[in-house]
Amino acid sequence: MNTLSRRSFLKVSALAATTLIVSTGITGCGKSENTVNVSFNHGVASGDPLNDKVIIWTRVTHDDSSLTSDVEVSFEVSTDDTFTNITNNGTYIANESEDFTIKIDVQNLDSGTAYYYRFFVNNVISKVGIAKTLPIENPEQVKMAVFTCANYTNGFFNAYSEAAKLEDLDVTVHVGDYIYEYGMYKDDDLEALVPAYATSNAKEIGRVLPDDNNTECISLSDYRKRYALYHTDIGTQAIHAICPMIVVWDDHEIANDTYKDGAENHDDSEGDFEIRTQEALQAYFEWLPIRPVDNKKEIFRSFDFGTLVSLHMLETRIFGRNKQLSYGDYYNENGEFDTTTFTSDLTSSTRTMIGSEQLNWLQGQLSNSSATWQVLGQQVLMGKMSLPSELLAIISQLENADDDSKNTLLTSLNTKLIELTTIKTKILLGDTSVTDEEKTRLYTVIPYNLDAWDGYYYEREVIFGTVKALNKKLVILAGDTHNAWSSNLRDAKGNQIGVEFASPSISSPGLEEYAGLRDTKTAIQFESAIKLLIDDLQYLNAYDRGFITVTFTKDDVEAKWQFIDNCDSTDYNVNKDREKTITVQNTTSSLEIV
Repeated sequence: MNTLSRRSFLKVSALAATTLIVSTGITGCGKSENTVNVSFNHGVASGDPLNDKVIIWTRVTHDDSSLTSDVEVSFEVSTDDTFTNITNNGTYIANESEDFTIKIDVQNLDSGTAYYYRFFVNNVISKVGIAKTLPIENPEQVKMAVFTCANYTNGFFNAYSEAAKLEDLDVTVHVGDYIYEYGMYKDDDLEALVPAYATSNAKEIGRVLPDDNNTECISLSDYRKRYALYHTDIGTQAIHAICPMIVVWDDHEIANDTYKDGAENHDDSEGDFEIRTQEALQAYFEWLPIRPVDNKKEIFRSFDFGTLVSLHMLETRIFGRNKQLSYGDYYNENGEFDTTTFTSDLTSSTRTMIGSEQLNWLQGQLSNSSATWQVLGQQVLMGKMSLPSELLAIISQLENADDDSKNTLLTSLNTKLIELTTIKTKILLGDTSVTDEEKTRLYTVIPYNLDAWDGYYYEREVIFGTVKALNKKLVILAGDTHNAWSSNLRDAKGNQIGVEFASPSISSPGLEEYAGLRDTKTAIQFESAIKLLIDDLQYLNAYDRGFITVTFTKDDVEAKWQFIDNCDSTDYNVNKDREKTITVQNTTSSLEIV
């Protein structure tokens, strides 16, 4: 094999997003030599695969954390796991300015091919990772696993561990909340620090935040340490090692309920929000295998798997999102809800989630793609999730209720669910005894979650209109809610536009906590009631943690939800009883779950 000159091994800067080495082949460089002792405590990762290139990543750790000297790190990429047929190699100088993370853009690779990679310093060798380039020719199938919402203090990332056992994944897709920014607070009753969000059981299961990172993440150092902590999880390391991950952030990589100008979990005492955002994104680009971009906020990008799948990753948080609406802002002094103003604001054509620039980009990608399947990888539910207003009034109170109030509210919620589902069942059966008053109760609905696409009505309709006009087969991948969902997507006129598959969380708590679902039996009853009340909703698991695999062929797309039975230790089982598969056929008509 010819040795390429050192000029083929370039270091480029992407406007401070992160530093990147471009490797085009063999450099002739020898092994790294250092006077410091280091280790690879955070595993390896690959990401952003294209048909001829892929990002590989690791991070080196000084044995003495006080050391700040540069570290020369070597890497090798090979077509075999014994590294006898090396295609790319070189060295990288890891330094404090990048938190000693290392990112290589490995180029001049063959399409649709698996490569093995590793890093080494002196005689210390990292774990071996597998990176796979995208195909140019049309593959028989594309299989991806979809993840969201991993909360360290709420448990071990066993869903990652389970997904890492799959041998036929082409890529994984993470649709956000890779980390959580929350810290700990002092609970006077327990006389201890407990997580500000999720479980108070963190100490018992060994998942408390460390002393040097137990406050809310605000600074670059805070975010870096939080990513470092999450990368010590064995499931995280396992899933990154088996295939490339395509990532996009949601809100908690910065702060809860983020929008372009601020966040619910940010106030003036925490400094300038834009500075916080830039430092959070710097840590994100350092610690995840994503290709740098000039403007760190512009991470919307596409990946083509031959002509079978075009995956378009959207940024729905900080590039174009207007502040979320709040129902509380529409009550007057007499406690009356201003429906007219709320509806006007909700449906305004100026209200955006992704913004005009990104929308124009997406429309161009959809128009130019000849792939069988158009897939949007993004953060929040796009399916319409409107519930009777009397239910949402109770659910909103449950989130902040004390124990005594919660029991009363749960009883009321259960009673109303029974009443409303009974009314709906009678209507579906053609029972003419249903009164106008009962119909009003059932059909007076409002969006469940204004942080999702339900709160950005006009822009969703524009996307739906584009898909319909272009006659594309649309599949939405979503996360954020911590629960598993699948919906038919319909526009305002009732036209079927596509389907949505939403992943459950890796470990964050969902509706089972807020709705008081004590066990699987209670959850099934709740799920059945919600599905009956929401016409477009076809599937809901409101209780379990896990992930989805989505498999595409020219004939169909299959979504399979898989769940694990606990996050309290790394000793877990797969919950086969709750497994769910939905297959949607590629017919001449629009996609629909039937």
